[in-house]
Amino acid sequence: MTNGTDQMRAVVIDEPGPPSVLQVREVPRPTPAAGQVLIRVKAFGLNRSELHFRRGVGSSGSFPRIPGIEATGVVVAAPGGEFAEGTPVMTMMGGMGRTFDGGYAEYVVVPVGQAIPFHSSLPWAQLGAVPEMLQTAAGSLRVGLEARSGQSLLIRGGTSSVGLTLAILGKLSGLTVYATTRRPEAAELLRSVGVDHVLIDDGNVAAQVRAIEPDGIDGAVELVGVDVMRDTLRAVRTGGTVCFTGMLSDHWTIPEFYPMDWLPNGVRLTAYSGAGSDLSAETLQGFLDAVEAGNAIIPVGRTYRLDDIVQAHEDMEAGRVGGKGVVDLSEEGRRH
Repeated sequence: MTNGTDQMRAVVIDEPGPPSVLQVREVPRPTPAAGQVLIRVKAFGLNRSELHFRRGVGSSGSFPRIPGIEATGVVVAAPGGEFAEGTPVMTMMGGMGRTFDGGYAEYVVVPVGQAIPFHSSLPWAQLGAVPEMLQTAAGSLRVGLEARSGQSLLIRGGTSSVGLTLAILGKLSGLTVYATTRRPEAAELLRSVGVDHVLIDDGNVAAQVRAIEPDGIDGAVELVGVDVMRDTLRAVRTGGTVCFTGMLSDHWTIPEFYPMDWLPNGVRLTAYSGAGSDLSAETLQGFLDAVEAGNAIIPVGRTYRLDDIVQAHEDMEAGRVGGKGVVDLSEEGRRH
């Protein structure tokens, strides 16, 4: 699983199960080969993909495994010379935490092509939230919707970390943003990231959208799941697009899909999942610069220490995070 003589602390899952299967242990620190990079992890984000993997319902992966599909930190070694020691990088996906050991650890080894360099003075607890969240949100807008300035955007599942990031990017891109939440008390959170129209999700969001925009919205990103997607499709204008990106409800498939009944005339349905290579260094740096300039925020919900990983998964499962959950392994994080 790992190799090398030095030890590190990491979260290990021996077999699928509840949050209690997440065990913090001393394990051998991995050693990079040519074409790989060793990263000292400063922070990592928490993702529902890891929750699915932990439960044993992920579409890929094997056990025992150090989970975690993303990490942020600094380069310790790159045998091929692709990165200088100390270079800040983010990494994600490509089999991380599934087919090879992932980011829930003090060190991680990934292919050099999966490491994205950046520079920033932001705290590690914020930077650790960014890679997967930004990749998914930016890709949904760019690839899934081909969104353009002046259009309108509906985010179904707006208080999720990707939903909040979509709202932030949407406003930076000149979109009018609609976002849903099932909890009225979360409305202020959505407004704080620039949402123009907060919709309380009563199962009939399409009617609420069309009360404001009778012809329908230009584009929608579905983050809740197929159980509400039919309603989302009906909120979109003829010629508009719904991008299926997330499954917060854990409803992934449609048992009896009849396209003529599900798809309104002329409404397009796309999907976006993306990969680490889909987040360019330019997009990443541009977002971080916007945050430092005060033109965007990173929607961190809660931060944890490595020893809090069981609690972190319990909070994620219960929907208590309120944004992106981050585990902070930096010196600053250890002081708190």
